[in-house]
Amino acid sequence: MQIDETALEGVLILTPRRFGDHRGFFEETWNRDVYQAAGLHFDWRQDNHSLSAAAGTVRGLHFQAPPRAQDKLVRCGRGALFDVAVDIRQGSPTYGAWVGVELTPENGRQLLVPAGFAHGFMTLTAETEIVYKCSDTYAPETEGALLWNDPEIGIAWPDPGVPPILSDKDAAAPGLAGFTTPFTGG
Repeated sequence: MQIDETALEGVLILTPRRFGDHRGFFEETWNRDVYQAAGLHFDWRQDNHSLSAAAGTVRGLHFQAPPRAQDKLVRCGRGALFDVAVDIRQGSPTYGAWVGVELTPENGRQLLVPAGFAHGFMTLTAETEIVYKCSDTYAPETEGALLWNDPEIGIAWPDPGVPPILSDKDAAAPGLAGFTTPFTGG
């Protein structure tokens, strides 16, 4: 497994080893022993699978607050997506900063988004599937969101060639200004 650090401490790009031949490929997307040997200790509690029918679909920027905060390990099962993590840990030297990476089945990359970061993505093709592990189960009473295109955060979203498609909830999410984060550290 290849582990690449990003500009945000704790947010990692993980690329599992892939074995391919004329039939296709095989890879282990999660192996507890391999990840623990690399210093990554997670107790995954829930797997999620989401399909976005159209390119330009935006989901996020989402998080769950403590005590139900979630670490996430995100990958693309079909299509292509631009995956983003935003540091929302009060006191962190990178508070409000973001990193983004393109995830596709072809590149095999996974983005590790620790608790304390908001997470979101934009689909770059139609029929894009995102598959991810979470360290806690869904707890709607702890969920929160930030505005996906908040100029204070300044995410450089790719241009999928179509207007963004958002849920009403994501379109109405607040920006970083005036946001009281439930996370500390960094």
